[in-house]
Amino acid sequence: MTDITTNIILFASAFLSGLAVIVFKLQFSKNLRLLISFSGAFILAICVLHLMPEIFRDYDKKIGAFILVGFVIQLLLEFFSNGIEHGHFHSHNKDISLFPYAIFISLCLHSFIEGMALIEGSHGHHDHNGSLLVGIVIHKIPVGIVLSTMILSKNISKTTFIIALSIFAASAPLGLYLASNHILPFLENSRIILALAVGIFLHISTTILFESSEGHKFDLKKFAIIVIGFAIAVFTL
Repeated sequence: MTDITTNIILFASAFLSGLAVIVFKLQFSKNLRLLISFSGAFILAICVLHLMPEIFRDYDKKIGAFILVGFVIQLLLEFFSNGIEHGHFHSHNKDISLFPYAIFISLCLHSFIEGMALIEGSHGHHDHNGSLLVGIVIHKIPVGIVLSTMILSKNISKTTFIIALSIFAASAPLGLYLASNHILPFLENSRIILALAVGIFLHISTTILFESSEGHKFDLKKFAIIVIGFAIAVFTL
């Protein structure tokens, strides 16, 4: 799969999911939470089964350090995003007309690094790159819906909404473009890029999978979806 095709898929998945909030009046629901659980399980399985073995194939202590850096980066981003990446949605806000800049910027940075992880050459096989793309796309759909719902709740104009949604949708393709063309010096090492992304993926996926359900009750549907996500990752890699 070429970078152009990957960029189109990345942009379309984020943009169309956000646009669907207006066209189909979509709202954040329990079904979307299940979709997030599936994406978390799928991405975690890809990290464990392929990405981590790939970047540790030739042991380098600094690679592990960059995984931790990625983990910390996501911790910091979630301080501003309020946890939208793993299904937390808080619609109440006293500043009803204020654009959520902190949340928007943190989600764009998160998406930017996800895009960098898809650089060709950072994976041993194109099939694995395709599987990671699927996981990222599935993850983007509910995030795009939540972000769009939040922006629209601020009584923002439709023009501003479309511009913001376009910027968010373009953030992952921009990350892939910069990584593929080595625009920034530190992007020349694809293993470092992947290590940062793995740190972020590990934080997101484990938070999704292991945070308590409502009322601390066992959720059979969520458990089944997680197992299915693991199984599909195992049999498609």
